[in-house]
Amino acid sequence: MKILVAEDDMNIRLGLVDLLEAEGYECVEATDGEAALVQYHATQPDLVLLDIMMPKQDGYSVCRQIRQHNQQIPVIFITAKSEEIDQVVGLELGADDYIKKPFGTREVIARIRAVARRALSNPSARETEQTGHDGQFTMADLEVHPAELRALRDGKVIELSPRDLKILQLLHRERGKVVDRDALFNHCWGRDYMPSSRTLDQHISKLRKAIETDPRNPQIISTVHGLGYRFDG
Repeated sequence: MKILVAEDDMNIRLGLVDLLEAEGYECVEATDGEAALVQYHATQPDLVLLDIMMPKQDGYSVCRQIRQHNQQIPVIFITAKSEEIDQVVGLELGADDYIKKPFGTREVIARIRAVARRALSNPSARETEQTGHDGQFTMADLEVHPAELRALRDGKVIELSPRDLKILQLLHRERGKVVDRDALFNHCWGRDYMPSSRTLDQHISKLRKAIETDPRNPQIISTVHGLGYRFDG
């Protein structure tokens, strides 16, 4: 999933990009309103984070022009302003949510996940063919719902990051086969990512804690020592 981050404050922008990329999102950056529109049309992101107070064009103007082109793409405003009138104006322009400065990492991820589910509501044709009509698939007793960035077990909701979802989709597609570490890195982190075994192992460990009934005896993500991981199906 690709996110356009339009923010003129370099520290905030880079912090957001680092946070989002760690969660598995692909990011495109813009430092002002005009650059945001150029990047929007050039890269066709799935979600837009817009600072309100930017040079050249403010976030309201950018949002208005994006909405003229696309009514469905989620837009989240980043703002240091807390006045109710600013929020009303933003919502009238079609913003889906607000993130107020200063913000915490958990809040950012939670808000993005909430509105990102709209952007993930149209699975690819290939994925639809291999799974259900909405991309849903099952791993053991776990129901995975890609369009919602969630999994379900016995009615309990488990939140997933985009990278979690990519890992599960790959293992499900290759069920019964060993997926080696390089394949996981290339598919779930990108070919330009410098691989680290510790990075992969830590992420798999965290994912197991979320989705396995007993993480010490995993039934969904099995380790194949020296090679990679496997879902036996």
